Amino acid sequence: MELLLFIALGFCAEMIDGTAGMAYGVSSNTFLRSVGVPGAVSSACVHASEVFTTLASGVAHWRMGNVDKRLLKMLLVTGIPGGVLGAWVLASFESATLDAIIDIYLIVMGIVIVAKGLRAAQSHRDFGAYAYPLGFVGGFSDALGGGGWGPVVTSTLLASDHEPRVSIGTVNTAEFFVTVAETTTLVVLLDSFAQYWNIVLGLIIGGVIAAPLAARIAKVVPVRGILLFVGTVVIVLNAYKLAGVLGVI
Repeated sequence: MELLLFIALGFCAEMIDGTAGMAYGVSSNTFLRSVGVPGAVSSACVHASEVFTTLASGVAHWRMGNVDKRLLKMLLVTGIPGGVLGAWVLASFESATLDAIIDIYLIVMGIVIVAKGLRAAQSHRDFGAYAYPLGFVGGFSDALGGGGWGPVVTSTLLASDHEPRVSIGTVNTAEFFVTVAETTTLVVLLDSFAQYWNIVLGLIIGGVIAAPLAARIAKVVPVRGILLFVGTVVIVLNAYKLAGVLGVI
């Protein structure tokens, strides 16, 4: 029964991530922490499962032409070292303060995205050099907070008027490589990881089942619908996480 619960969680989280380009880690990590799984272990479990789900999602987006190769390379150059550093910090120090800062930033970005969805104005700007620092911040926050690559990177790209389909597909594809680096670092640094195999297995099964369906939905959903959905997901999930960090709930 417990395994089925984690399968359902993995399916729902990947449906959100594959269609909105974010929130697999944020949603699944929020649940795991709420049932008492330690922060570092929760992040390790989520990222271990994401090795498989991000691979499935990335392949699906690549086949459907949702990936910009230039942006992919730019994100990987800094995203991988950012993820490794974030994983090391998470395994070594408390991250509640940084979690709160990231949550506040993402709530603001969610509001910006919703506003853009309401007016549906897209200028499709070219990807600038800021993709390099964006990749580093995304990787670092993703490892440290158990989720954040999609919310940080995708939400920033969408808030800067980049095409939703390409932004989502490219960020999801890059996430596979960043996740492998983060997971390897966390598994090496954590001694108790092996006992949580059922969480990882459930998340993998549910996520892999959902990935192809989510990628197809992302290709056909209207731009306004994607923006409104993404913005709402970011605001709700991170407001919930922020409330937990501050002790409100």
